[in-house]
This record gives sequence, C-alpha cells and structure tokens, in this order.
Amino acid sequence: MTFSSEKRIEIYEQIKQEPLDMIVIGGGITGAGIALDAVLRGLKVAVIEMQDFAAGTSSRSTKLVHGGLRYLKQFEVKMVAEVGKEREIVYENGPHVTVPEWMMLPFYKEGSFGPLSTNVGLRVYDFLAGVKKSERRKMLSKDEALKREPLLKDQDLKGAGYYVEYRTDDARLTLEVMKKAVEKGALALNYAKVNELLYEEGSLTGVQVEDQLTQEIYDIKAKYVVNATGPWVDTIREKDNSKKGKTLQLTKGIHLVFDGSTFPLKQAIYFDTPDGRMVFAIPRNGKTYVGTTDTVYKGNIAHPTMTELDEEYVLKAIDFMFPRLNITKKDVESSWAGLRPLIHEDGKDPSEISRKDEIFESESGLISIAGGKLTGYRKMAEDVVNVIQDKMVKAERKVFYPSDTKHVPISGGDVGGSKGFKEFKKEQVAKGMSLGLSEVESALLVQRYGSNVPVVFEYYQQKKDKTDLRPVTAATLYYSIDHEATCKPVDFFVRRTSALFFDIDWVKREKEAVIAEMKKILNWSNEQTERYTEELDELLYEAVHPVKS
Repeated sequence: MTFSSEKRIEIYEQIKQEPLDMIVIGGGITGAGIALDAVLRGLKVAVIEMQDFAAGTSSRSTKLVHGGLRYLKQFEVKMVAEVGKEREIVYENGPHVTVPEWMMLPFYKEGSFGPLSTNVGLRVYDFLAGVKKSERRKMLSKDEALKREPLLKDQDLKGAGYYVEYRTDDARLTLEVMKKAVEKGALALNYAKVNELLYEEGSLTGVQVEDQLTQEIYDIKAKYVVNATGPWVDTIREKDNSKKGKTLQLTKGIHLVFDGSTFPLKQAIYFDTPDGRMVFAIPRNGKTYVGTTDTVYKGNIAHPTMTELDEEYVLKAIDFMFPRLNITKKDVESSWAGLRPLIHEDGKDPSEISRKDEIFESESGLISIAGGKLTGYRKMAEDVVNVIQDKMVKAERKVFYPSDTKHVPISGGDVGGSKGFKEFKKEQVAKGMSLGLSEVESALLVQRYGSNVPVVFEYYQQKKDKTDLRPVTAATLYYSIDHEATCKPVDFFVRRTSALFFDIDWVKREKEAVIAEMKKILNWSNEQTERYTEELDELLYEAVHPVKS
C-alpha cells in the first residue's frame, strides 16, 4: 500500500474499487488505532481525514503518554489501572517516539499535596499502573528536590515525589500508527472531507468525500462507518441526525515554549497552582514547554488559538513555581492550542469532567467513539473493532484473525523494544556520522524515525547535492512526501518535524527553500503556493501573538 502524497488519485481509485468493510472518519490517534486493529483482524479499511493526519487534538496535547496520576484525585481507579498499563505497551511498540521522563511533584507547606498524600498516592499509582521496579516512585527531601531542580521555589518547600511519565511526540506517534495500518493494508487519505453521509433505506452505507486540494467529489461505500473525529464527533452525529443524549464539551488547553537559555529547566516538574490546577513544565531538546490551561471552548474547532488570558495564566503559573526566572511574554518562543473532546455531564466543572471514552451507536448504524486519552488509544480501537466484529460474525459469520495490537510494533518500532532500541540507536548514529551527518543530526533522525531511519539516510545520500535545501532538510522532506503523505508546508513543519513548536527559528530559515522544493515536486500553481505560504505564515504569527481575550 502507498502512503505518498503524490499517489492520492491512485488511493482514491483503490478506495472506490475495493469492497470496504469499514470507513473510519478521522485521522487522529484514535482513527489510526482503529484502522490498524481492523486491518490486522482481516478487514478492508479506508481512513478519511479532512485536515492533515494528527492536525487536531493529536498534535496539540501535553505530549505525554502518561499513566493518569491526576485521575487518582478523582478516584477513577479503573482508568488509572488501564492507562498505566497501556503506556508501557505504547512505549515498547514505539520506543523511538516515546521516552521515559522522571517527573518531580513538589509539595509545599500550604499546598494541596503533602508528604503522606504524595507518598500514598504514588505508591497506589505504582500498584494500579503496574509500574516496573526500576521506575517506581521515590520520595525526595527538600535538599534533594532543589539539587535536581534549583529553579524551584524553595520557600515552604517540604520535599517532592519522584515518578516516571513517558514523553512522546504525539503527532509522530499518530503517523507511525497510521503508517503501520497502511503497511498492513489500510487505505488512508488526508485532506479528504466528509460532506455527506450516504444512506439506503435508512441504513448508513458510506460517505461523500470532497478532496480539499482538488475539490473533486467521491462517493465511498462500506458496510460500517466509524466516527472517530475527536472534537468533530457531534458534527458528524448531527449529519446523521443522531446527536442526542450525551454530547461533547470542548475545553481548550495551551502550552508555551521557551528556549533553554531563558528557561534552563533540568528536570520535568508537575505542580499545582494557587487555583488548584495541575501544570507541567517539561524540558525537551534544548527547550522548555509549560502547560496547560482548561477553559470551555466555543470557537472554530479547526483553528483554536491562544488568547491573552491563556498566555497570562501560564506565565503566572511559571512565576508562582519558578519566581527567580522573571519570565515574561517577550520570552515566549512558540506556543500551541488544542481541544479536549470531553463527554458532557451536567453540573460538573470542565476540569472535573473525565476523559473516559464511550461508544455511541445510532439507528442508522453510525458508530461513534468519543472522549478518551492519547495513552488509551489502542484499547479504544480494540473496543470499537470488537463492536464491528460482533456484528459481522452475527450477520455473515465472518471469521476474524485475533486482535494482537498489544504485540505489534508501530512503524519505526521494529527495533526489539526499548532494550533493543538502545543498541539500534548507537549503531545507526554511527552509520549517520559515517555518511557525513553530525552526531546531533544523526541522533535526532534516529530518534524521530526509528527503524525507518535507513530510508532517510538513503534520501540524504541521494539528495545531498541535488537540491537547494540543506541535505538533512532535503532527506526529511522527501521522506515525508513519499512515505508520510505530506501535502503542505504546515504538514512538514508542524506535524512531521514539530519544528514550528520546538525549533521556530529553523522554520523561518528553511521555509522559503522548502516551499520552493515542494512546489517543484507537487506541481503547485502560483496561487496554491501563495495560499500554502500564507497558511504557514499565519501559524508562525499566532505562535507568538495571542488573540485579544
């Protein structure tokens, strides 16, 4: 199967010709997970995404595959147990996109956490989440905590809990799951918007899709349609006239990014603010990012933006926990805003509403999955495909392969798990350096692409002196177009590389050359080139300029 943005017409033709068992609407982590689970069980699957893959919530999270420690406060024991175990599976199946990160939870004299509650809470968490011995919680004295992170507010500090979270690149995690689904037989298209749902005698039989790049219209038929659109779940349910009962409540969270020279954080910190919210501060490749907020959102779902109040809230949280830094809005290097699709329950505050997932089935046959967390994507996918499997077994006695996503490495994850990846990384970094890459460049590519990095190295050699781009940029760009369905500059700079968030100066330096190269490869008109350039420029501007509250 192909996953190249140059093969879009062929993919549409295949989707139209193949008798599909399932159409998945939504190319975020949930849709990708469903597609992978379904093809491994032997189903014919197409994934339709109206934006880019992972362009919604799946590239705008706190970028943690975490065990749900905060849910202990809400006594959601089952959720903690489930997602805690799932994060280990996510890590072992893709150790190149997920890395363990020791997290410090400081407690203060008048804070909502104390030594006893922190100790007991983390001990319960270790037990419920099945945390391996080497990653179980430790308790730190005040001096130990300040030694690990000297920037912490020391006044009234009593000590800290110390436990492991897993940091990830959420967009690349989504892409790697989708790439594995495509490798196993799924057909996947980004920039393909569902305009209408198609029915026969009241039963849902498919979707009408409008290609967002060419405006071509396609009718696609399948036995089952799954609505895995995250914040758009109710939009699709409205088309099906089945939006009733529980509905979504969207809340927005933003994160601010700082250069490591401005905010030299040594140690990831999870801290509570004066209003009782929990905030993360996390170092990542020479940067520090901090978030998140939690406010009810009513705006454009496709384009959430940071407001002045959002920015002010996070800056105040930083000032509260790291008062010696004197961070101001001038220090903000980049930012992102994302939406959480929470299931609405009357009478609850937004920050109290759980991110439990639920499956809704409509009379027409539309199957919707709502809520949930990045960490639990594999289990959510399994639950959805179980529903369809039960129906198909009853209706047509179809025989299925067993679902085994627990043991299937995602694309780039064929490295022998977390232990094997250490040796793999060492070998491949050396190989990259032998080709002329610096150690830093080589390590970055191996960490980003995992077992796919030899293909990237081939592009590096092929394109070295053949384009106006720097060789590493050329290698990653060509790989992303041929193997990751990159269609626009924003796809490359935001979701394939995360550079707009974590290396914004590089984006500014490289954007003209990248756009010129993409125009050549993808045969853009001047009008397309201008439109795609404006789209990238708008995101660059919004990253550092909040909208008025």
